Formats: sequence, C-alpha cells, structure tokens
Amino acid sequence: MADQSLSVISNSKKLSLCLNISFVFLLSFFLRISIFSGQTIITTQSLASLSVRGNNIGDGCAGLHDYSDYKSRCKYVTTHVDCQPKGYINYLQIFYCTCGQFPILGHLVLLLWLVVLFYLLGNTAANYFCSSLESLSRILKLPPTIAGVTLLALGNGASDVFSSIVSFTRSDDGDVGLNSVLGGAFFVSSIVVGVISILTSRKEFSVDKPSFIRDVLFFLFSLCALILIIVIGEINLWASICFVSIYLIYVLAVSASYIYQRNRDRKMSLFAGSPVSDSLFLHIQDDFEERAVPLIGCVDDEKPNHPVEKNNLQEDPEQQCLRFFNLDSSFCYYFTKLLIVLELPLYLPRRLTIPVVSEDKWSKTYAVISVTLAPLLLAALLNTQGEKHLGSGISLISYLGAAFVGIILGNLAFLSTKTSSPPNKCLLPWLAGGFLMSVTWTYVTAEELVSLLVSLGKVLGISPSVLGLTVLAWGNSLGDLIANAAMAMNGGPNGAQIAISGCYAGPMFNTLVGLGISLVFSSSSQYPSSYLIPKDSSLYETVGFLMAGLLWALVILPRKNMKLDKFLGIGLLAIYSCFLCVRLASAFGFLKLY
Repeated sequence: MADQSLSVISNSKKLSLCLNISFVFLLSFFLRISIFSGQTIITTQSLASLSVRGNNIGDGCAGLHDYSDYKSRCKYVTTHVDCQPKGYINYLQIFYCTCGQFPILGHLVLLLWLVVLFYLLGNTAANYFCSSLESLSRILKLPPTIAGVTLLALGNGASDVFSSIVSFTRSDDGDVGLNSVLGGAFFVSSIVVGVISILTSRKEFSVDKPSFIRDVLFFLFSLCALILIIVIGEINLWASICFVSIYLIYVLAVSASYIYQRNRDRKMSLFAGSPVSDSLFLHIQDDFEERAVPLIGCVDDEKPNHPVEKNNLQEDPEQQCLRFFNLDSSFCYYFTKLLIVLELPLYLPRRLTIPVVSEDKWSKTYAVISVTLAPLLLAALLNTQGEKHLGSGISLISYLGAAFVGIILGNLAFLSTKTSSPPNKCLLPWLAGGFLMSVTWTYVTAEELVSLLVSLGKVLGISPSVLGLTVLAWGNSLGDLIANAAMAMNGGPNGAQIAISGCYAGPMFNTLVGLGISLVFSSSSQYPSSYLIPKDSSLYETVGFLMAGLLWALVILPRKNMKLDKFLGIGLLAIYSCFLCVRLASAFGFLKLY
C-alpha cells in the first residue's frame, strides 16, 4: 500500500514537473517573441484606438478563413478589432503571425498553454480557494450539511462559476458560459454517476431516498426555470435575482431537514435507558449520521486516518531518490534541489501573493511577503484593465497607494505573527485576504482560459460554445469524476452517499449560482433594460438530454430500492453518448436539426 502511495506521489510529481517545464518553455517563447521579434502579444492596445478602423468592425472575425496564406491572416487579425482577445494574450497573433509558417508549432503552443491554464485553475481552487472556505466554515461553526451546500459548494464549483462569470461579463461570449455550465452539469450527473454506479454495483450501496429525490427535483425545477429564460430570450435584474434565489430556497430546505433530524435524534436520546431503547437509539443515530453527511465536499471527520501510510507519504524527497534510484547522496541532494527549482514557476507567484494560515503550510516569511505584494498585484490588474478599456493607464498614484498599503500590512504581519505557528487570533482578516487573492487568481485564470477557447474556436473554425460544452466542461469536471469515484469506492456506504449527493447538488449550485450571478451582473449592467440571452438553439438539446438523464435516475433508483447498479450506470452513459453524437454531428454539419 505504501509503495502504491509513493507511486501516486511520483506520478503527481511528474505531472507537476511536466506542467512547470511547459510553463517555462511557453514563457521563454513569449519573451522571445516580445523582445527579439518586436511583436506585442500582450493586449494593451485600447479599443478606442482600434475603433478608428470603422470598416473593420462588426464582422466578428468571420472573414479570417477567407484568406489562405498566413501573411494575409496575420494582417487580418492585427487590423480587425473583433479579432482582438478579451484576455491578456493575443493568441491569434501568436498562431498566425509568429507561428504562421509552422502551424503544428502553433497548435502545440496553444495546447500546452490550455493544459497549464486548466492546471492553474483547478490547483488554485483546490489548494488556496477551498482551504480558505473550509477555515471560514470552521470559524463560523457551520454544521457539515450546511457548510456542504454553501461554502464547500462554492469551493468545489469555483472553476465553473468563475468561467461562467467571465464569459458573460468579460468576453461577451455568454453562450460559452451557458454551454460550459450545462455541459459540466450533464457530464457530472450522467458520466460521473454512471461510472460510480458501475464501479460500486457489486457492493450494492444504497443512497438516502428523501435526499436524492429532493436534490433531483430541485435540479429539474432549476432547469425548467432556465428553459423559460432561454425561451423568453431576455432577463431583467429582478428576474435574475429570483433565479439565484432558487438555490437559497434549496439551502433552506436542506437546513430544515438537518434541524428536523437533529431534533428527532435528541428526542430519541431520552429513551436510551433500556437495552431495547439503546439498540433503537443506535439504529436511528446511524441513520441520522448517514443522512447528515455533507452534500458536497468531504469534511475532515470523514477522511480516513492512516498514520503509518502518512509517514511513508511524507518521506523526504532525498530519501525517496536514494530508495528508487540507489544513487549516492550528493547526486540526490542536487537532483532534489533541481526538482524544487523546476516546481517554482507555477507555485511561487501564487504563494507570494495569496496569504495562507493553515497549520501544514504556515511560513512567516511567505505570510509577510504575500500581504505586502497582494495590493500591488491588485493594482497591476486594475491598471491593465484600465489600459485595455479606457485607452490610458491609471495614474501612478494607484501603485504608490498599493505599495503603501502593502508595507503597512507587511509590518503588521511581521509584528503580530510567530515563526513557529500561524496566528490563533484575528484569523478572519487573514482568511478574507486569502479568499480575495485566491478569487483574483481564479478569476484571472478563468478569464484567460475562456479567451483561449474563443481563439481556438476561431482557429479551428468551430463555435466556441461547442468547445465550452466539451473541452471546458470536461476539464472542469474531470476532478469531480476522479474524486467522487474514489470516494464511492473507498468510503463505504457514507462515501457513496456523499459522492452521489455531490453529483446532483454540485451541478445545481453551478447552474443556479454560477449562471445566476452571471445573469445578475449582466442584467445590472443593462438596467433598467433587460439583458439579451445569447441565441443558441443547441441549448434546448443540452437541457433536454440533461433532464432525460435526471428523469432516468429518478425512475430507476427507486425501482431498484435506491441501490446503485450497472443498469442505472449504463443507461446514463448511453444518454450522454447519444447527446454527444447529436451535438457534434450538428456542430460539424453532418446533422441539421434547426
């Protein structure tokens, strides 16, 4: 078991090293372009300066593929405002101008950067965003069930939520956000539930019937509300707030169920005097604990504790090197130092700007530096946005003000913290700062990811909404597949309950909160007018197949006494496969449904 765990760590290290080396390669590539070739790939040119080319505006970059040679395409993407990216890097200019003669190299660069962005998005949400939310839930003393559908749900759905918000508010490609959230919801509620059902069919795990029916019915009601919004074609501020409020009603329903179960448990404890009542009480208590597991995420109490394996997992890297390669200690010493250096490019920028106060990651040096540099990073991002949208940079006063605030916060952190352990008092400001900066990193990464997908859609001649439905949805949901399947296989009946509940409550959170907040922001910018929903007829297909998968589970599970089996899983996988074939056939013109 220990060797297996070490093998997993080795694979994780290999992935991290590969991604960091890819990042160094891409960074060197970008610097080489900017410095030696004189090309500007960072989008600092304002829309105001581009708008003077009136005859080049409004075609949506649709004429790009009318040209056959790369020089004409390069000129086209550099002179048309609709080809300018919404992110920080001009991917079309990289592909058609820098790599115009070598399209394979261009595809490789964009693909590598896509993988790096997916890693950054998921890793930032898991290691920084979720840890801040879990600490906040402990400080607020939220019960596991309530924390599961609020803060932990936000942590698990951060990548989907921010990708949706970015697509609506920053990239003007709301159909990408709609398709990515619905595609992710369909993937999790069909593929993940199907895989879990097939893997655990021999163990005959059953899920709690009231919780399952409640989650699926709320999800179906949410999709009906979304269909109504799509049919109407527009939404105002108050309607978008009502859409988000559906999740608030769901949280109240979960809270009411939790309170009812807790009160019933307390009443039953009064009958714990006799042997008969003792056995009855224990049975009811076990049932309550099974029902009260958090719907999303896994709290610390649910995680198995294996001290022997933990010691093996925490074996020093130099000892691992000696053990696996049987080399002298001096070589392993320098080899492990090299590995640490190679892991820095993606790790260090976030570690130096996101305050972390957890026990296992505490470092006073990092803490002081992070609270000092965080205001400067925020100022730099605000200045970049100002240059892109206002045509001129924000005054140097913003940098001076950020530096002044950072110095004050750094001195306060230096004087109020210890080297040996994180602070025990005044944790809320630290957690709020970590939450804010992890949100900033997640938002910026999601913004760049959506911008890259839109650019890839233009390069490949594929609608960006299709890439949002597939690539973005799969990338954001792959972690759910691995985590929930592992939890169901290794966590026993409670693990299966947590995994299945998360497969429905999580996508519902992303749909109601992710899309809902996006609609609130978009409609508020148009207030008192209504926000026009992007017209995409394929959304009806997506929602229709998604509801079919939910109804299949809602019918089959109760008929199987709430036991997960292969019949349920194969049916869900078949529904998703049919949907994917229809959607891709429509996208590539093989099938015309509208």
